[in-house]
Amino acid sequence: MQQHQLTQGSPEWHAHRAQFFNASDAPAMLGISPYKTRAALLQERATGIAPEITPQQQRIFDRGHQLEALARPIAEDIVGEELFPIVGTEGKLAASFDGITMLGDTVFEHKTLNQSLRYDWDSDNGWHLPEHYQAQMEQQLMVSGAERVLFMASEQGEDGQLHYQHCWYASNPAMRQRIIDGWAQFEADLAAWQPAETAQPAQAAPVESLPAPIVTVGGALSVGGNLPAFGQALRAFIERIPAKPATDQEFADAEAACKALKKAEDALKAAEDQALAQISDVEIMRRTVADLQALARTTRLATEKLVKAEKEARKTALVMQARADFARYVQTLEANLKGMHLQLPAPDFGAAVKGLSSLESMRQKLTAALLEGQAQANTLAERIARNLQMLERVSDHSFLFADREQLVCTYTDRELERIIAARIAEHQQAEAARLEAERERIRKEEEARAAKAAQEQVAEILSHEAQVAAFEKSCRESDGRRAAEIAHIEATQPPTLRLGEINTRLAPLSITEAGLRQLGFEPAGHDRRAVLYHEHQWPDMCAAIVARVQAAAAIGADA
Repeated sequence: MQQHQLTQGSPEWHAHRAQFFNASDAPAMLGISPYKTRAALLQERATGIAPEITPQQQRIFDRGHQLEALARPIAEDIVGEELFPIVGTEGKLAASFDGITMLGDTVFEHKTLNQSLRYDWDSDNGWHLPEHYQAQMEQQLMVSGAERVLFMASEQGEDGQLHYQHCWYASNPAMRQRIIDGWAQFEADLAAWQPAETAQPAQAAPVESLPAPIVTVGGALSVGGNLPAFGQALRAFIERIPAKPATDQEFADAEAACKALKKAEDALKAAEDQALAQISDVEIMRRTVADLQALARTTRLATEKLVKAEKEARKTALVMQARADFARYVQTLEANLKGMHLQLPAPDFGAAVKGLSSLESMRQKLTAALLEGQAQANTLAERIARNLQMLERVSDHSFLFADREQLVCTYTDRELERIIAARIAEHQQAEAARLEAERERIRKEEEARAAKAAQEQVAEILSHEAQVAAFEKSCRESDGRRAAEIAHIEATQPPTLRLGEINTRLAPLSITEAGLRQLGFEPAGHDRRAVLYHEHQWPDMCAAIVARVQAAAAIGADA
């Protein structure tokens, strides 16, 4: 629910009500209000013309506000919390709350204790209340989202004490659905509403009075005067009264005719009294006077009703025309706003013509109100156009302004400029933080990969070293065994491998006794001049020679 700080009864409050479907109007909308018909509510909302508040009605309203103020402390004691009067809206629905708790879970509604409420209440269930009270409270729950309503009715006795009854109203799903469906239909009917032609009450044509029974006792009474001529003049005067006044002049003529007819009624009564005093031909005179007096009176009453109805019809037509002119003007402005809607209420044309009787004065006031409304619409349209241009300049960041329509219609260009700058700066900060977080994530991933690789390398080195150690151990053990075997061979078998045989095997390479000695191989014996070695030394000689060649190759590559 959106809250509005409005004083009930203020001009701002009335202007606000004209834009929403209000809880206090829900009974009339449903056709269950004892105070206003649905047709009257439709006309009031369509034209903006509300009925005049009579002094008696105002006294009733004032008394109701006094009783509400007296009942509020008692209600707060019952609820156990402070109650705050507010105005709230939810979508197209609105409600004025006599009170609501800070958390919005309980609503307070007060009425003056009247005849329809003088019975024993079930304080735990307000569904026994008259339907028009239930409808108002149901919409209050719909708007506020509250769980329950404390309904209280009070009156102040002659002793000054406040007498009251109270009960709790909880939501009624059936009533809620009636309200939802009812406002939907009401909105459709309101869009199609047209003023109805004022139906004139049937008026009987003047009828001559029947002669009264005559009982003569001899003699005759004579009547003089101009009654026949007066009657002809009266009928001719009635024929000249406008049948359906349309201009200020015709309305003035009709109102003047009503005054003249009233004078004719009074003059005929006076003439009758004067004639009776002169004791003339009473029967004829009384019939003639009665006929003319009835004619004057019925014509006057019918004309007065006609004037009143036609004035209301003309007022309604002028207001409807002003509303239509304003709507067309707004549509023209919106056509250049790229789909934006001017979110502003129509001028209060009904208030503009309140209390006026002259059609010309109504036209002047309506024109002034229309021009003022058009000026406000122009100001808003220009602001929206500037705001749209401002948003177009930052179209690269359009994704930051999903609430585009609300922004351009709600804020001034300076306010919007600050909002745009703040959102872009916030986005850039967030984007910079995101990029930094991404870089940090990548850095940590790289560090993790490097650490993992290092761990794997260390593990590989450790594994290799373990393998080397195991190999060396194996070699040492093998060397030990081999040394024992060699020692055994050398001790038991004579050397047989000649130096010449070694060079034959190495061909085209060759090596000398001194070369083998440098590689660690001493001669095992001599046969005459031939140098001898053990056959088991041959693999080691080859390995030593290969190692020496590889070392020489490495030295050459480094050079």
